[in-house]
Parts: sequence; C-alpha cells; structure tokens
Amino acid sequence: MKSNIKAWIWLAVLLALFIMTGVFLTPEKLKEYPAYLSDSPSPTGIKALYTYLKDEDGSVERWSFSPARLSDTDSNQLLIMIEPFSIPDGKEMEEYENFIKAGNTILLFKKNPKGMFDQKSIIIDKGIDGSIIHDRDGHTYHSNQTSNVRLETTSEDTILLEDRDGTIALKSNVGKGHLIVSTSPDWMTNENILTKDHLPLVLTLLESGGAEDGAILVDEYLHGGESQASVATLYPEWLLVLLLQFAILTLLSLWMKGKRYGGVITPREEMVRFSDERIKALAAWYLKGRQYKASLEIQSEYVRHLFQERWGIPTGKEWPELKETLERRIKTMSNKEIASFISGIKNVLAKEYVNKQEYIMWSKKIELFRKEVEDR
Repeated sequence: MKSNIKAWIWLAVLLALFIMTGVFLTPEKLKEYPAYLSDSPSPTGIKALYTYLKDEDGSVERWSFSPARLSDTDSNQLLIMIEPFSIPDGKEMEEYENFIKAGNTILLFKKNPKGMFDQKSIIIDKGIDGSIIHDRDGHTYHSNQTSNVRLETTSEDTILLEDRDGTIALKSNVGKGHLIVSTSPDWMTNENILTKDHLPLVLTLLESGGAEDGAILVDEYLHGGESQASVATLYPEWLLVLLLQFAILTLLSLWMKGKRYGGVITPREEMVRFSDERIKALAAWYLKGRQYKASLEIQSEYVRHLFQERWGIPTGKEWPELKETLERRIKTMSNKEIASFISGIKNVLAKEYVNKQEYIMWSKKIELFRKEVEDR
C-alpha cells in the first residue's frame, strides 16, 4: 500500500512539472491567419473594417454557410466576397446568382475576377505603385493600386471607379439585384485601410451596393467556413487541455499498473524454472541409449518413495511384502490386479535386458500407481 501511495505521489509531481514546463517554458506562438478574414487582426486581415461597420451598422454579420442557405427572396441584403480562396463550382455559383436575381447584391473584391459571374478582365502591361482614381461623379481619390487587372465593361454596366488604365470597379444589373466587382481587395486590409483614400473608396462601393438600406453579410464560406470545422474549433480550449491531461494520466496509470496490450509473452525463465525440461531431457537420453531397465528402476523407486511419504510404507520392503498394504489402500484396483502388478514388476526388474515394448507397457502401469497415490 505504501509503495502504491509513493508511486502516485511521484506521478502527480511529474505531471505537475510537465504542465508547468509546457506553460512557462514553451514560447507562445503567434496565431497565423489566412488573408482577408473578418476576424483576423493580422496586417492581411480585415478585422478593422469589419469592426468599423459593426459599430456603425449593427446589421453586419459573418456568413460561413453554403450559398444554398442564402435568401431567395428580395430581402435587400448585401453579401461582401473578398478574394475567395477558390472559385465556386457550377452549382454554388448558380446559387449565388439566384441570390442576386432575387433582389439582393453581391460586392466582389478580387484581384482577377475572371471565371466568376461571367466577368471578363484585361491584363495591363505593368502594375502601378500609386494611382489617381475617379468615380462616376468626377471625384478624385489617391490609392496604392497594385493590381495589373482591369475589367471589361459593356453598355449595360455602370463604371464606379476607374484610372488611366481602365475600369477598377463596375456595377451590373442581374435580375432584380446587382453585382458589383472590384479588382482592389487590398484596400480593405488592416495595413492599408487607413492609408491614402482607401477607406472612402471602400465606403463608396458599399454605398453603391445599398449598404445603408439592408443587412450586410461578409462571406467567410469561400475562406473555409463550414468546411474546416475541427476538434480545435468545435470545443473550447480549456476542455481540450483537460482532455489531454486526462489522457496523459490514464496512460501513466496504466503504465504504473503494468498493463500491456497485445499477445501474451511469457518470459523463458518462468517456463524453465517451473517446467519439466530436465525430466524430458533425461527421458530422451534414456530412450536414445535404450536404458529401459534403468528408467523402470527409477520410476519404481519414485513410486516407492511416494508410498513412504503418503502411507508411511518403508522403502526397504520388497514388492511382495507390499501386497497386503496396497490391497487395503488402493480401492480402484482389484486384489488380482495388484497381485499381478507386484509379480510382474518384480520379474521385469530382475531381467538383465528390457525391450522397448516391455518398457512402454510397464511405464504405463507404474504411472497408474503413481496417479493413484498422488490423487488420494
């Protein structure tokens, strides 16, 4: 009991040291965020703009679900899509288009929107480190326009923003709703939103999408929402730490108790120490050397010693002198069988040579006497 208590004490001490080492000595790693996430405080995130819109208009929410769950009625919603990680497949793209046709608006910020909503783009020869941008009302803005992509327009499109190289943002009518496309998602990032005129430019596009009239949704589905759920995101950190500690304690407890899994492996010393390997080796030696008579004499003497241990019959008596005693003690054999055995064992032990057949027969008979004595 004392040894078990000491083992548990040492186990608790080691576990405490392990936890303290992990908490105090492990350097805290900064969390890495993908770009353009609305909850990312990193320079490439858009948390600053999202917080600003949340404070100004409480109807701003994150959308992390499939487009199939978007409204299919004229609810005057504005869905902001910022540099999606991948282009949606045909079915999802059709669901986004149905959302627009029902009377809602999608504001797409993507450096090269080609492949989404049948939008066509133009690649200019060079990028521009800084540029002057004009809106449809003739206002002038200064920005860091780094994209070398411009948008192709039709007579039905409304140009919202442009520079000397072409269209940067446009607005199209789709059914009852509107699609707004811009090639400048970097304006919205935390590191750029307050530089030059980026914030007024973004707000201009939001106003064009009717941000003041209805709910605003920031699309996180195309950034991995709903598809990247894991244990780390489904459960709180304190619960995960508790489960980890419980798992470590369980493993250490099983280790302390000597639990093993898999096939049972018996150490050789356990088999050798309590087995009859020596007897088997001696028996094999007697058989190979045809020492049949010597083997019968050893078996006979062993049974005589059992007679002495169990029934107090002296080993000095000859076999014929044991007849009456054995008849009283052994009830499973008839007197005739006992007399035949005593007579036969005396004769076979008197021979100079015993063949194999006789040896096997008399070994079996001696074995019957041995079992009779040991079982009583």
